[in-house]
Amino acid sequence: MRRFPWGPITGIAAGVVGLGAGELLAGILGTSPVGAVSSAVIDFTPGWLKEAVIAVAGTADKVVLVVSLLVVAAAIAIGAGILEVRRPPWGAVLLGALGALAVIAALSRSSATEIAAVPSVGGTVAALLVLRGLGQRARTARAIVPARDSRGGSAPATRAAGPSRRSFLISAGIAAAVGVAAAVGSQALALGTRAVDGARRAIRLPAPSKSAPPIPAGASLEVEGIAPLITPNADFYRIDTAVFLPNLDPAEWKLRIFGMVEQEVEIGYQELLALPLEESHATLTCVSNVVGGDLISTATWLGYPIRSLLARARPSANADMVLSKSSDGFTAGTPITALTDERNAILAVGMNGVPLPREHGFPVRMVVPGLYGYVSATKWLVSMEVTRFDRVQAYWTQRAWGERGPVKLSSRIDVPKDGARVAEGTVTVAGVAWEQHTGVAGVQVSVDGGEWQDADIATELTVDTWRQWRWDWAATPGSHELRARATDATGAVQDPVERGVLPDGATGFHTITVDV
Repeated sequence: MRRFPWGPITGIAAGVVGLGAGELLAGILGTSPVGAVSSAVIDFTPGWLKEAVIAVAGTADKVVLVVSLLVVAAAIAIGAGILEVRRPPWGAVLLGALGALAVIAALSRSSATEIAAVPSVGGTVAALLVLRGLGQRARTARAIVPARDSRGGSAPATRAAGPSRRSFLISAGIAAAVGVAAAVGSQALALGTRAVDGARRAIRLPAPSKSAPPIPAGASLEVEGIAPLITPNADFYRIDTAVFLPNLDPAEWKLRIFGMVEQEVEIGYQELLALPLEESHATLTCVSNVVGGDLISTATWLGYPIRSLLARARPSANADMVLSKSSDGFTAGTPITALTDERNAILAVGMNGVPLPREHGFPVRMVVPGLYGYVSATKWLVSMEVTRFDRVQAYWTQRAWGERGPVKLSSRIDVPKDGARVAEGTVTVAGVAWEQHTGVAGVQVSVDGGEWQDADIATELTVDTWRQWRWDWAATPGSHELRARATDATGAVQDPVERGVLPDGATGFHTITVDV
């Protein structure tokens, strides 16, 4: 007969109650224990491991992280339950240590105050109370009870009667149900999220003082399966360090520009909206984008030129970098030249005609064409420090990534898909190519290592956006390998050497196999 799982049930019930209580408090106070621990894990994750996760999970990397942490936490809770039933109070010690880590993680966030620890402390206390209570009941229920025979001697030992087990299960079930209810209730009490979402819905963006150029005829090819010229907001890629989206009230938002400047500048959201905003098309690319990857998107942005705000601050001639900071603690080091030259580097407030979505940086983010996002595209922006590369390192440069991150010339085959079966005859091969702020001049395709054939390339929208292309292939039966390469506006040809994304972006030709 199998042993009854007193310890695992005790641990799981305690863990669910602790998680639910912590998240319920977070719904009121705004600092999730799960989010704090997840963010701390991201901070200490080496670059190679981060890339491995993104390569497998893509934009679902944070879901994978949270689920993984919950699995680990469940395993620790089960271990704590077993210890508490068999070797008290070591189960409580183990669970308390887990709670202490959550408290440390919450307090380690850049914007944390003492109140940030309250959800983790409350969740830990609730978990310990349930662990100790159920642990005691489990020890009582599983205790060996001596019986007496008719002559007054001891009979063989028997275990406690069934009702004790049922009573334990009922208690554990009630505790777990309360924990689940608390976790669900935390979403209803997410006051900060509801307030920010309401504030965002109430915003009416002003008309731009300078509109984006109209999309010319021939800029968007009618090819089924090709990436659209302008990416819908819901499909725009998202890679950042924020596990749970920050809640920044636009009424309280401030941007501070300081450091190696003659005059510090501070600006609020309404003041920013009142400035002459400019509209522009720009493609953003993540440095984690592998050859042929989809961590690249294009939008029409509305914002204020960063160079104009920097002009107010009057940076020192010795400054060569601006360290931008997100509300979640992320920092990016951007070459000051990229923020003061003729490109439309902006403080963006709008995306495809609406206020920035929360997941893309509401209320304000940076958009800097020509640089990978890790050195330029700071979301939930709160400060910009004018400084030097030899004085400070940004978040990812501290983790062995390159300092300046210029986007590399690249191309991708969208149609047909890798591994597809197509009919013999004319087959459309199509995709996109990009090198923001330099521009793409042409794309070529090679079949089975043969000569490079010129593709038809769509009309250029701007040098800061990708370009679509297509090539009609006379497909013959068999298995074939297709490769694409791009040439930029200077005549440079895409780098054929296969390199990974570390330290500053992948290179190589996107190659697919097609069966005809």
